[in-house]
Amino acid sequence: MLIRPTWSVHTSFMRFAIDVVFLDEDLTILKIAERLLPWRAAFRRGAHQALELPAGECARLGIGVGDRLAWGSLEPEA
Repeated sequence: MLIRPTWSVHTSFMRFAIDVVFLDEDLTILKIAERLLPWRAAFRRGAHQALELPAGECARLGIGVGDRLAWGSLEPEA
């Protein structure tokens, strides 16, 4: 789930951990909070948006601070 605009998130009332990716306006990763447990909070001043992913997804995808995300299809154009 993409939350914008925001520079902080919380997991109050959640029953599972999540990964949170904090992004600037250009979708560059500023910070990753991996496996954020329930009833916790994370923030990154200067972030413009936060992307919530299932716990462990950042490690599985191999994304890190400084990477730039892009929206679109991975299918080749015909």
